[in-house]
This record gives sequence, structure tokens and C-alpha cells, in this order.
Amino acid sequence: MMDSLYPVREGFSVAEQSAVVIANTAVNPEYRHLVVTAEPPATAALAGQFFHLLCPSSPDGNPFLRRPMSVYAVDAMRGRVEFLYKLMGAGTRGLAMLEPGDRLNMLGPLGKGFALDPAWKHIIVLGRGVGLATLAPLALMAERASVRVTAILSARRPDLVMSVDLFRARGAEVIVVNDADHSSEVGNVERLLRDLVARGRADAFFTCGSNRLLLLLQRLGNEHGIPGQVALEQQMACALGMCFCCVRDFHAPNGGVEHRRVCWEGPVFGLQEPLSW
Repeated sequence: MMDSLYPVREGFSVAEQSAVVIANTAVNPEYRHLVVTAEPPATAALAGQFFHLLCPSSPDGNPFLRRPMSVYAVDAMRGRVEFLYKLMGAGTRGLAMLEPGDRLNMLGPLGKGFALDPAWKHIIVLGRGVGLATLAPLALMAERASVRVTAILSARRPDLVMSVDLFRARGAEVIVVNDADHSSEVGNVERLLRDLVARGRADAFFTCGSNRLLLLLQRLGNEHGIPGQVALEQQMACALGMCFCCVRDFHAPNGGVEHRRVCWEGPVFGLQEPLSW
């Protein structure tokens, strides 16, 4: 049920909807998969965009602010939007209490998503932790554009790696690395990336979820002239660009530093634009 529609800027509208929960299941000890009904414009959400969710109360407390949540998948034909979220605090623990048939108030889609250059034939997706949820929609986006994907998915432990089946189902080559066997160390990931670059399989880099991986891709991107995009994670209050709660530092065109709102100018930015955090 759509509560209201807000024309935010030309060609861009967000809707506040009361979505019905279809499923809300655990995928591992730390993450859950939430599927809800949705109406347009929610079902037109792009990879990299997000929704602002009004989380229910839980024994841990009553969340004062909405929680930004990146899109994990969208099924316009069936009228569904999916989220993959980590249990972290009062907000997400409130989400975890939702059961099929319950309603969830959500505002979106918000922000700027990923974009693919028609000239790209093969991209590299490098993600870690909750970034694996944000990057997952790139699998379908690339498949539809006939772009090949190599996905390097990183996590603390093998059981926390997510989106493997989703990427493989879309024809991507998947490489899994983790902290337990030290395969996720920057040095090893750099060797994997350099091999892909040498084989001509890196027209662009995409990343989310790790500062050290962002720095690695920025360095390799500069070295080899490879463009890319990064989706940033940030706390937000309004998610509409009005409160300036999500401001971060970026490289300015003149060589200095400028402040940008992650919710409005992003959350997806050019690979070389953000400063490390």
C-alpha cells in the first residue's frame, strides 16, 4: 500500500509505502534475508540504490531514526523488493522480529546507483561483509548488458560469505576469500586482481564494504588506468539531502577536499573520488 509520493528532483521520485513482509529468514549467524511486497517506483530501484526503513521496536529499544538499507534484489514482475541485512543494533534487531504478513514502512528508492559503460566487456566486483549485499544486484545488471563479471567475495569466515549462488546463477566467475585461511589478506587479493588485469578481464572495478579494499582498487586503478565505482555505507537521518548527517570528504576537482552528502550525491561514487576513512 502506497502512503505518499514525493517528487524529490526532476526525473526522480520516491514513495513511502507500507510493504507486506513475505519472508524474513536467517542466511547465516549474522545476516538475514528480508523479502517484501512493493509497488512502483520501488520496483524500479537500481543496483546501488537504497531504501530508508522504519524499523519496528524490539527489546533492545525503539529506533529513533530510519535505517538506510541497500537493495539486494528487485522483482518488478512479482512486485517484490529484497534486502540482506546484518544484525547489529536496535534497528536491525527490530527488523528481525518481522514475520510474514507484518507491514514495514519504507521510503525509496533513494540515491544514485551503479552505471555500466557500454564499452566494458568484463568487470571486477570486490566486496566484503555487508558490501556483498550492495554489490549483488550488479550480477543481473551486468548480465542484461552482456558484461562478464568476476566477483571476489570476502568475509571473516567461510560461513559468512554471501551472494555466491546469486553471482554464479548470472554467469559470473566467483572467487571466495576469507580471514580464516588468510586468503582475504590484501596481498593475496592484489595478486588475484593483477592476474585478472593481465588477462584483460578488468575494464572496471566495483567495490563496497571495506576501506582497505577501496584503497587497493584506487591504487591499482591509478596504476593501470582502470575506472570504477564504489558504494559507500554511512549513517543517515533524512536520506533526502536535507540534514547533512551523512557528509563525507572527497577529492575536489581542483585538488583540494570537498564535502558531499552520501545519500544525495551517492551512495555510488567514482572509484577515485572518496577519501579513505
